[in-house]
Amino acid sequence: MRKLSSGRCACLCRSARGAGAVGKMARVGLGAWVPCRRLGRMAVSFGFHRGLSTLLAPKAERAPRWLPACRQKTSISFLSRPDLPNLAYKRLKGKSPGIIFIPGYISNMNGTKALAIEEFCKSLGHAYIRFDYSGVGNSDGNLEECTVGKWRKDVLSIIDDLAEGPQILVGSSLGGWLMLHAAIARPQKVVALIGVATAVDGLVTQFNQLPVEAKKEIEMKGVWSMPSKYSEEGVYRIQYSVIKEAEHHCLLHSPIPVNCPIRLLHGMKDDIVPWHTSMQVADRVVSTDVDVILRKNSDHRMKEKADIQLLVYTIDDLIDKLSTVVN
Repeated sequence: MRKLSSGRCACLCRSARGAGAVGKMARVGLGAWVPCRRLGRMAVSFGFHRGLSTLLAPKAERAPRWLPACRQKTSISFLSRPDLPNLAYKRLKGKSPGIIFIPGYISNMNGTKALAIEEFCKSLGHAYIRFDYSGVGNSDGNLEECTVGKWRKDVLSIIDDLAEGPQILVGSSLGGWLMLHAAIARPQKVVALIGVATAVDGLVTQFNQLPVEAKKEIEMKGVWSMPSKYSEEGVYRIQYSVIKEAEHHCLLHSPIPVNCPIRLLHGMKDDIVPWHTSMQVADRVVSTDVDVILRKNSDHRMKEKADIQLLVYTIDDLIDKLSTVVN
């Protein structure tokens, strides 16, 4: 990834099947650059002004079929862990590389993105795992006692005890932070990352941006009532101890030792995690195979149809890339 002198970002795309060909660049509004894609034999560019209609044309080599309306039920299983809460998960067995979806803050494994990826993996016959963090959804544990460090252990447990062979991690929001930690801890098993509205250092950054008086009040009360339109109550109540613990897991203060391919998708209307965070991550990781794709009208959740299609085709391209490297 290279920076332009004007401060704009250029993200180079690579053909999943081409012999080292570099795609043309498409310049779009607000000083952002997005990559073009090569689908089969036809290279197309996409940007804020064009949408994804061209990008999402079926591939000649393989036409993925993912039909959420026909989704088959997958039974819930539980991963038993000595001295740690049992984790609820659903797993598809299949080809490598497998895909693991890592949810956002207090999100469970039944979200739109998690289910869409499952159908996509079914269509291709690839292994897939989605799960609930401890204290969330069907997993055991007390949410008020959970921390970034404990959820990091949850992700590693899924990778170590359930996943077979190389894995592509897809992390949404907080999950994007945790996927980087997993890649650092398990470099032999994590072969690629896809972040959706990646919230690296998110809790700590948001807390540090508060006025001094507000931070002192939170420290005194021991809880932060953080406003959120995604909570039924309108706020997330976060223990002050959780924020302090999260400081030990911050990554943006130094180079991030992750060398695998990384794709970072972010909505420019994200009012929770600014898209600049994905740019910071791209700058900090040591990997040189990094693409940042910005969606002009997408919000934090990125769960509209075009967002989901972009996500699954990003997964598909990485599968092709990794298969080419292996072969």
